[in-house]
Amino acid sequence: MAEPPESATLRALLLRADLALRLQGELSALENVPVRWVHSSDLVDPTPFLSEGLLLLTTGTQFVPDAAQPDADSRESYDAYVRRLRARGVAGLGFGTEVVRDGIPPLLVDACAAHGIPLFEVPYRTPFIAVARANAEAIAAEAYARRSWALAAQRAISLAALRPDGLGASLAELARQLGTWVGLYDTAGSLARSFPEGQLEEDLGPELAREAVAVLRGGARAASSTRIRGRAFTLQTLGRGGHLRGVMAIASEGLDQAARGVVTSVIAMAGLALEQTHDLARARGMLRAGLVQSLLSDDPRLARRVARELWGGLPAAPIVVGLVTDVGRNSDAIAAFLDLRAGERQARVFFGRGDEGLVICVEADDVALIEELAAAFGLAVGVSEPAGYDAFARAYREARLASAEGTGVTRFGALARRGVLAAAQDGAAREVARATLAPLEQHDAEHGTSLAESARVWLEHDANGDAAAKALGIHRHTLRARISLIERLLHRDLRGFAARADLWAALQLSR
Repeated sequence: MAEPPESATLRALLLRADLALRLQGELSALENVPVRWVHSSDLVDPTPFLSEGLLLLTTGTQFVPDAAQPDADSRESYDAYVRRLRARGVAGLGFGTEVVRDGIPPLLVDACAAHGIPLFEVPYRTPFIAVARANAEAIAAEAYARRSWALAAQRAISLAALRPDGLGASLAELARQLGTWVGLYDTAGSLARSFPEGQLEEDLGPELAREAVAVLRGGARAASSTRIRGRAFTLQTLGRGGHLRGVMAIASEGLDQAARGVVTSVIAMAGLALEQTHDLARARGMLRAGLVQSLLSDDPRLARRVARELWGGLPAAPIVVGLVTDVGRNSDAIAAFLDLRAGERQARVFFGRGDEGLVICVEADDVALIEELAAAFGLAVGVSEPAGYDAFARAYREARLASAEGTGVTRFGALARRGVLAAAQDGAAREVARATLAPLEQHDAEHGTSLAESARVWLEHDANGDAAAKALGIHRHTLRARISLIERLLHRDLRGFAARADLWAALQLSR
C-alpha cells in the first residue's frame, strides 16, 4: 500500500521553513508522528478537551506563579503537566515564546525529555493559527492523495478484471496496489490463489487455512482479523450468506478508509466472479450429466460431438467406466480434481453425474487416474472391464456392481472371478437367504439339532451321503433322516439340482 504523504506528520511541520518552528533535540531522532489536529490552550490541565494524536500549543501562562498557584513554576508542576499530556496521547507540545516569557522554560524541556513528548518552540512571528492551518492543509492533502490513489487503484483493478483470468488478475493487482500478500481460499479451505506467489511463509499456511475454514463454517458474510505468529491478516468471506464461495485473506496490519474501499470493490467483483463460476460449473455439470445419459444409450455420437467442441473429445476406446456412489461433501473438489487432470491428459478423461453417482470414463490403460482419485478423497469406486462406447451401458452396470464392495477401487473382473454369489451380497439377497433358512435355524434352536450345518456339509460333498456323514461324524442313515426333515421344514424336494443350488446360495449368503 502506498505510504501516506509525510505532510500530515509533526516532522513535516517542523521542516516547513515558513513556520520557523525549532525542535528541542535532534530532528533525526523524531519519528514520523502523525498529527490529527492542532489545538491551543493555556489551562493547567487541558486534557479533558484533548484527543489522542493531537498537537498542543501553549504560551505558558499556566506556569506563571500567582496567589492561586504559588508553585506553578516548580519542577513538580512541569512534570505533572507533561505527565498528563503523555497519558492523554498528545503527539507533541509547541511553546510560543516572547508572549509571556523569552525562550522555553528549562524545567519544561527536562519534563518533556523525561516523558518522551516532542517539544518545539513557536516564535512570536508565527501565529498559532498558521500552525493549525498548515496541519489542516496537510490533512486535506493526505486525504486527497489517498482518494486519488483509491480511484487509480480501482481503475487498475477494473482493467485487470477484463483479462482472460479476471479473478486472478484482479487479486494480483490488489496485492500490487496494497503492497502486500493476498490469497484466495476455496470452500474446502484450500489456498486456490496466492499473490505474489511464494510470499506466504510455509509455517503460516496451515494455521491461516484453519482460520479460513472457521470463517466459512459460520455460513454468513463476515470480516475478521487474526494474528498468526506475529503477522496480522484480514479475512473476508466471498459470496452470499448461506452460499459462501470462498475467503479472501490479506496480510495487513491495518487498512485505512481508502484501502478498505478498494478491498470492498474487489470483494464485490470476486464474489460475483465466483458466483458466476459456480453457476457455470453447475451448467457444465448438468451438460455432463446429460451426456452420461446419452452414452448409456450405447450411441456416443451426440456425446462425441459436444465433447469435441468443449473438451477436445472423449477418451479413446477401449474405455473403462468408474462409478462413485457417494462423493460426500467433496463434489466441488472432486470436479476440480478431474477438470485439472482432464486438462493435463488432453481429453483422456470424461465425467458426469449419473442416476446413482459420479460416472468417470477413462481410457482402459489409464485406470491409475481413478486410483489416484480414490486415494486422494478416500472414495469407493467400482470399475468396469474394458469396453467400447457401444457397450457403455454394460460397462456402467459392471461398475455399479463393483462399487457395492465399498472400499477403495474394485475391478469388476476381480469380482467376477469370485463367482456369481459375490455380486449378490446386497441387503435384499441376504434377507431372502435368512428367510429361507429360518425354519432350520428355529428347529436347531428349539431342539438342539444342527440341520443347517448338516445341509451345508452334505452340499459341500456333492450330496454324497457316505462322504458327508463321515465328515459330520454320524451314520449315513442319521444324515438321510436329517435331509428328509430339512425337506419337510423347507417344503422343498432336494433331489433336483435347482433346489440344491438355491439352498447352497442361501447358506453362502447367510454366512
